Amino acid sequence: MKKFLTILAAGILVLIAFASLGHLIGFGIGAALCYWSCKSMLRAKTVLSKLGWGILGLVGLSILFGNFPAIIGMGAIALLYYGYKSRNKKEEHSFQSFDEEWEHIMKTY
Repeated sequence: MKKFLTILAAGILVLIAFASLGHLIGFGIGAALCYWSCKSMLRAKTVLSKLGWGILGLVGLSILFGNFPAIIGMGAIALLYYGYKSRNKKEEHSFQSFDEEWEHIMKTY
């Protein structure tokens, strides 16, 4: 029953991650635009170019806030990742204990 619930939870998390894929892409574009405009604004020499880069940064920020549901998708992906990592650790540990137990049995005979 525990394995079934784990698989069910993983399936729901995968569905959430795929459903927020568009928001994740938009969030990445908005974050990249904000970063690029901030770096360019710091390098700009004239006030007019700084103003232009600042306006472009505000556009990127609005794209970023418009795709805020991507945070839920990132959380789902993080939960899937950490669940997968903990599952692999348990499997490695169980195989290791099985090998040690098998060696102990073979030594006694």
